[in-house]
Amino acid sequence: MLKRLYDWTMTLAANRNAVWILIAVAFIESSIFPIPPDVLLIPMILAARRDAWRLAAIATLASVAGGFLGYAIGYYAFAAIGRPILEFYHIMDRYDALKASFDQWGAWIIILKGMTPIPYKLITITSGALDFNLVTFTIASIISRSLRFFMVAALLWWFGEPVRLFIERRLTLVTSVFVVLLVGGFIALRYL
Repeated sequence: MLKRLYDWTMTLAANRNAVWILIAVAFIESSIFPIPPDVLLIPMILAARRDAWRLAAIATLASVAGGFLGYAIGYYAFAAIGRPILEFYHIMDRYDALKASFDQWGAWIIILKGMTPIPYKLITITSGALDFNLVTFTIASIISRSLRFFMVAALLWWFGEPVRLFIERRLTLVTSVFVVLLVGGFIALRYL
């Protein structure tokens, strides 16, 4: 079944509408959706390595644009929408500590956490709820998301076919590591 899912994802990645799906996933992941755009970005780059830089740029721009929606949720609708999302990810108990950290280290928090498997929506919503400077938020988001997606693109562009073959031969291992990293990000969010 895992092999069929992988083959389906690779087929989707080669589809002529895949870029629009990547845009949608990168956009909504920054505000409400739990699945990171890497799930689609990686197979898209593996399917067409020559497009790696363009796809990384598209994912970056869509993610930053979606970050503005997350910021708006935090700024305008924190009680109605933002708080329930943060509670879902069990971050409300750390909200005050995060607020104190944001006052001093906001840009660095956005840059560092935006590069990790920790859901980016938590940073965007918190930034809006704390009325963090929008220009600084924008610059830090561009840096953070660029570093994340262009690093993925660079690795896949550079190593390309061997990476694809490694993934195909060790699909269960790769999927397990990805799930561990994703779940680890949520656990780190909860307890760190």
